[in-house]
Amino acid sequence: METLESWGNSDERLRATLPAFFPSILLNTSHNGFHSWNRLCNVVEYSGIFDSEYRQPHSQCMENTRVALRKSITQVLDQRDRTNIWLNGLAGVGKTSIAFTIAEEMKAAKRLAATFFFSHKHAQKAAVIIPTIAYQLAIAFPRIREDIVKVIENDDSLLSLGKSHADQMRELVIKPLETLQFREEPYAIIIDALDECFSSEEVARLVTLLTDTLAGPALPFIHVIFTSHPEAHVRAAMAPGVHEILLTTRDEDTIQDVRFFLRTSLDKTRTIRPAVFGQPPFPWPLENEFETLVFMAGGLFVYAAMAMNFISAAGHHPQERLELLLREKSTISADIDQLYQQIIETSRDPPAHCRMLASVICLANLLPLAELQELFYADKRSLTMMLEAFSPVILNDGVGRVEIYHASLRDFMRNPLRSKQYHIDCAHVHEHLACCCLDFITRQDPIRTRAILASPPDYPYPYRLWEIHLQFAYPSSKLRNLLALFAGKTLQHWVQTPFNCLELALALEGAGMTCLSLVIV
Repeated sequence: METLESWGNSDERLRATLPAFFPSILLNTSHNGFHSWNRLCNVVEYSGIFDSEYRQPHSQCMENTRVALRKSITQVLDQRDRTNIWLNGLAGVGKTSIAFTIAEEMKAAKRLAATFFFSHKHAQKAAVIIPTIAYQLAIAFPRIREDIVKVIENDDSLLSLGKSHADQMRELVIKPLETLQFREEPYAIIIDALDECFSSEEVARLVTLLTDTLAGPALPFIHVIFTSHPEAHVRAAMAPGVHEILLTTRDEDTIQDVRFFLRTSLDKTRTIRPAVFGQPPFPWPLENEFETLVFMAGGLFVYAAMAMNFISAAGHHPQERLELLLREKSTISADIDQLYQQIIETSRDPPAHCRMLASVICLANLLPLAELQELFYADKRSLTMMLEAFSPVILNDGVGRVEIYHASLRDFMRNPLRSKQYHIDCAHVHEHLACCCLDFITRQDPIRTRAILASPPDYPYPYRLWEIHLQFAYPSSKLRNLLALFAGKTLQHWVQTPFNCLELALALEGAGMTCLSLVIV
């Protein structure tokens, strides 16, 4: 990320290039003020902000859906009190889409204080949550930006990883907000999927911290919206007065919204495929087929969305794909496991492609297609075929990072009771990833190796994270052979090449004992 300091010291250049929203008061502050603001910007987890480019494509409610639910949430948010909302439900019922849509509406009304959308897709850390909220408050309320900058100037440790969240909350959020106590409009802070990434203890601490500190009488009226699964530890962390909204797949309004989504999506598919459906397009699908699809989706939006991805996939006839989907009629609605199994069964080599899918899911961070092709060099053909076969459940435009469509697929693949014959043991997935990393590393010639080691922090994925996969890998003969090759051929170049990267040094140190034990066995 380019910082203000890297642009030079020219005041005129700074004034010309700073974003329009940057407060004029900061333009007149000291160099320390700029430095403190930069420090805050550099620790912000931008993937946690609801409309960040890191979160594309954004998940939002289709127009004319969830109308009654959104209205009930808005009624609470319009109250001049401190009532918080807990929106909970099983995976795939649309919690994130609702949270995003409410955030959009509150932002348009200039009443959105901050958001943090948790996700397995991004390497989010608990330590950055409060600074990310403080950054958004500084944007939403320009009057308090200088207060936030000054407190960072006065306490160098405030943004450090080890700083207590309570101290951060008090200095970066509560004290600055107290200057806005006479504002009458109620605001919202939205925390989505708060149980997605952290332990039950961390979730409880975060909920308590936000609800307790934002309840102070000297603060503006701020409602906090939490979304999560209906877990017992989250329920225990919620204050008694929380406004709970439980989303279920049996709710009639939700089922009707899913019906509307499917009808609209099928009509769109029919309209944009004149070679298949004629011009003007003939009616499609048959009414009984549509009703069966609606029943199978139940009130699960993610099922409906991925079913439409499957039906409308490029290069396939929509009617044939629909018939495949309806071939085994489910006795229960919203059976997402059956949908995943049917999509897997359409691939040419389900076992190999499931291994590749599991490997992509288990990556420590998301990678673009080009880097995946380099990592899975020996399996490049299998990767291509897997991405094509599983396109209904994988987001891949060839440019951005490749990621699964919904977290429920991760849960499905990791649970042997759900994925059954398609389950891939975690140790074997990490063995495959460790082998791919070591294969990548040992394929580099000495000149390339020196160039890589001399270019921190932009080390390729295998250099940065091979040791993580090695820790959890099944000790196969292939892995031991690659480790022996690495130790005999490549490691000497690492030792002989000076490099200044603590991350890489720690990875080497951590891998040392593992390498020795696996090679010796």
